[in-house]
Amino acid sequence: MSSRMAMWPTRKVTYLFDLLRELVARDLKIRYKRSALGLAWSLLNPLAQLLVFGFLFGMVLPLNIPNFPLFLFSGVLVWNWFSTSLLSAATAITDNRELIKRPGFHAAILPVVTVTSNLIHFVLALPILLAFALISGVGLSPVLVLLPLVMALQFILTLGLSYFVATFQVTFRDTQYLLGVILMLGFYLTPVFYAVASVPAHLQWLYRLNPVAQLLVAYRSILIYGKMPDWLSLLALYVMACLVLIGGYAIFSSRAGSRFVEEL
Repeated sequence: MSSRMAMWPTRKVTYLFDLLRELVARDLKIRYKRSALGLAWSLLNPLAQLLVFGFLFGMVLPLNIPNFPLFLFSGVLVWNWFSTSLLSAATAITDNRELIKRPGFHAAILPVVTVTSNLIHFVLALPILLAFALISGVGLSPVLVLLPLVMALQFILTLGLSYFVATFQVTFRDTQYLLGVILMLGFYLTPVFYAVASVPAHLQWLYRLNPVAQLLVAYRSILIYGKMPDWLSLLALYVMACLVLIGGYAIFSSRAGSRFVEEL
């Protein structure tokens, strides 16, 4: 009896992992169905943004930031993973009514699918980012091994917020539109294409409250400056991200099941 009970969690984890893999593959296939370039589109979008912002803030309104293409590209990739995941997660439940209504289906895996799918796009673009670093003359520092830790932190934070927006969207269908406005404003209020140091001193505290701004600082410390990120800031952000994930999952779970089915 005890051996069967011990095997049950293992079987469940294996089942959820296989389900996640299948749903992520399904998501990518649907997204790029009949597309000639397929996954290449995930690289073309940030590259197009890099060209436009590079022209505007490198030539027209120069910000005088060293290694600006690398600085900008890292910001664009991190922000795109974050914002695209949230926008996709907002409709993760409402766009999958058939799956939600299946008996025994784990609805909580759908936000994980959206964040993981966009993580794949981020990982595919990383070699280009590292190539930018080499072209810019920035050596690849040993602290690069810490990059997965920052990526894991972003994954936890994004997933926690995804549970919130996915839950709200089921009840309030305007959530996705409100989220789009918030993310548009957030893009300009986050140091994606400018340095935090350029922000007036009396407003610096606002950027310390922005978790994505803190993530960008950590990414750039590793990728551009080759130094250890501020571990106190990262530790505080890890605690906050875990609390957001716990709170988001708790709210999502309380609404999942019959309540989702009734409201869809």
